[in-house]
Amino acid sequence: MSTAAQMTGMARELAEKSPEDRQMVIRRSSMIALIAFLTLIDLFGSQALLPTLVETYGVTPAAMGFAVNASTIGMAFASLVVAIFARKIDRKRGIWMCLALLCIPTILLAHTDDLTTFTLLRVAQGVCMSAAFTLTLTYLSEECSITAVGGAMAAYITGNVASNLFGRLLASELAGNLGLAESFYGFAALNLAGAVAAYLYIGARDSHGRQPKDAGSVIEAWKDHLTNPRLVAMVGIGFILLFVFVATFTYANFILSEAPFALPQTMIGLVYFVFAPAILTTPLAAASVKRFGARVSFHGSIAVSLLGLLLLLTHSLVPFLAGLAMVGAGLFFAQSVATGYVGRTATHDHAAANGLYLASYYLGGIAGAFVIGQVFSMAGWGAAVWALVALTGLAGLLSLKMQR
Repeated sequence: MSTAAQMTGMARELAEKSPEDRQMVIRRSSMIALIAFLTLIDLFGSQALLPTLVETYGVTPAAMGFAVNASTIGMAFASLVVAIFARKIDRKRGIWMCLALLCIPTILLAHTDDLTTFTLLRVAQGVCMSAAFTLTLTYLSEECSITAVGGAMAAYITGNVASNLFGRLLASELAGNLGLAESFYGFAALNLAGAVAAYLYIGARDSHGRQPKDAGSVIEAWKDHLTNPRLVAMVGIGFILLFVFVATFTYANFILSEAPFALPQTMIGLVYFVFAPAILTTPLAAASVKRFGARVSFHGSIAVSLLGLLLLLTHSLVPFLAGLAMVGAGLFFAQSVATGYVGRTATHDHAAANGLYLASYYLGGIAGAFVIGQVFSMAGWGAAVWALVALTGLAGLLSLKMQR
């Protein structure tokens, strides 16, 4: 797909708006991206510390990989809970309060030396992050027009991408120069900054958010959503996307820290500049969907991810890093397309639909950390990569359910 064509489409869309509308779109997208950045910066930042954490705690890579990614268990649980009680939750107040609470388990991570406690605190982090994430997606689905929701989702995913890059860089630099505890203190400060940003932009605004008109139970809403084959396909795709992402970027750390690469901790942090291309490409997802359709856009991103995974089988650093960049860019682009598609496809009760998708998405993350951890330990990196190639291909097949 042509990046120039996508950027031209976005420019044309902004040009059709009045100066006031353009300023509103830019301001909204910037704030949404900032809130996403400060919401999810804890999620993957700790992955950059995996070799150091394994050495500090004296456990296997698979055990620490599971512990670090245990946050996705809390995220899956919170996605469903928020969906159940969404009708009674003030979206705006809930977003900034969840971010404020997130700093508590983040600070406590700096003071634990027990793997079980570490794992439970990561779960608690996941609950807070997911509650804020789910409420934000629901708020956007309900408050934005059908044409604006794709751009709003793309802005949110872009903030997610940025949090992956700068979260890993921050964690590596703080841990490498100051210590593990200081990296968690840094994340806690950013969590509080996210709470302030969400309060100022969302929580203090006059509107209280539209509540669903349907008075039925969320269980009935889930049953109804599960009869929609397109939404069911999205639930499966969500599971695969985070499965592949978490598995790839969790265990690639160990490959980079061992021969033939043997990179030190600070250099592993710099490696995550591979997310920079994704920051540039993810905002184009909405324009791509508008121009080419969701299915074609998704297939293009999956093709990029597959090629990137194959490059991870090489033993040369430059192709390996190029592969990581392609996997990151492809999966984030695919996530943006899929997340926006859920918001547009759900005909009612967006909180229930988002809850199903996000629960599956986050369960995929912990499944990827555990399953590929076992494959990595028993059969090596090559077998792990081929398993991820097969799953990514399956996501491409499920996307055939997408309609323009």
